[in-house]
Amino acid sequence: MKQKLVLLSASLIGLTLFGTVATAQLQRNVELKDGERHEHKMMEIPDGQPVPTVDLIVHRDALKGWNLELKVTNFAFAPEKVNQSSNFKEGHAHLYVNGKKITRLYGNWYYLDRLEPGRNEIKVSLNANGHETFMHRGKAIEDVAIVEVR
Repeated sequence: MKQKLVLLSASLIGLTLFGTVATAQLQRNVELKDGERHEHKMMEIPDGQPVPTVDLIVHRDALKGWNLELKVTNFAFAPEKVNQSSNFKEGHAHLYVNGKKITRLYGNWYYLDRLEPGRNEIKVSLNANGHETFMHRGKAIEDVAIVEVR
């Protein structure tokens, strides 16, 4: 059985970006699945700050598989800073296929060699260097594409 529980952090975290101070609220999304606990932190982009966006475009590869293109705004991929301090202007993406995390993405393109027959949901979320999922006004900054494989 799968349950989801969202816990709000009581503390506000001050972040310094490019000489300005902004406040971000951190949340934890706790997923309980068959007694196993997985935590996914979330970072809220404060109003007044540029909000990152992601647009996922799936291109059928001419030979086999799919080429995933991520068009992002107000966001920079920073693979050299993974697992370091988070801010809401840079990081990486997480790739999910049918609800299962496949990998981290450190750039705008990724080759996906195989999908299961039938309906497949491909999702990418933008994440901070510390792996927090970026949120704005309570919604994850992500995009989803559906691919039908016959």
